[in-house]
Amino acid sequence: MEEILLYALFFLVAFLYASVGHGGASGYLALMALLGFSAAVMKPTALLLNVMVSLMAFISFYRARHFRKELLWPLIAASIPFAYLGSILQVSEVLYKQVLGVVLLLSIIRMVWTSSEQPVKPAPHWYVLFAIGAAIGLVSGMIGMGGGILLSPLLLLMGWSTQKQTAAISAIFIFLNSMAGIAGQLKTGFNLSPQIYTIIAFVLAGGLLGAYVGAEKLRAKNMKYILALVLILAAGKLFFVK
Repeated sequence: MEEILLYALFFLVAFLYASVGHGGASGYLALMALLGFSAAVMKPTALLLNVMVSLMAFISFYRARHFRKELLWPLIAASIPFAYLGSILQVSEVLYKQVLGVVLLLSIIRMVWTSSEQPVKPAPHWYVLFAIGAAIGLVSGMIGMGGGILLSPLLLLMGWSTQKQTAAISAIFIFLNSMAGIAGQLKTGFNLSPQIYTIIAFVLAGGLLGAYVGAEKLRAKNMKYILALVLILAAGKLFFVK
């Protein structure tokens, strides 16, 4: 019974995160920490699951014509090398995780109180996006996430993309950063849980369903509140799960 609940939780996390263009790393990390997974297993497992779910999410939102490529390339050009760098740095994580959690909570509050129907602004200069991508890539590499928890609220608060455009951009951003994180993780060890194949099956099912629902069925207003829930879970992980 406990194993069924475990797998159901992985399914639910994948569903919720994929529906807003995220891979779910923060959710998987929190689950694995609460369930007693070893630290050596948690980061590579979360990265692997993140890659699969974010790719499925991107494909769904891309097919539904929500992708704005002009926002992506400067972000990715900086974030990939910095995500790799962050993944191999040995730093104390507690303080910056808590600061990041506070910033995230403030972003959530602002995002929820912002209208979903605000007009989309032109994309900023490439060097602005390049600097943003570098910062997000470095932090996401350090903590084993794809960076979507930082990129999504930023794009929405700045008015650079709609809710579904944000999901599409975040999904491919998370996928590419997670691949860079995996490359770095391979240098320090890539240990996976013995339950990984069953976990993958449930995560794939949740991710596929969530990506379809988010891209094709959910209204922008509803997506905003689901994204807020996802970000609250991520903030909780940063504050409370070591």
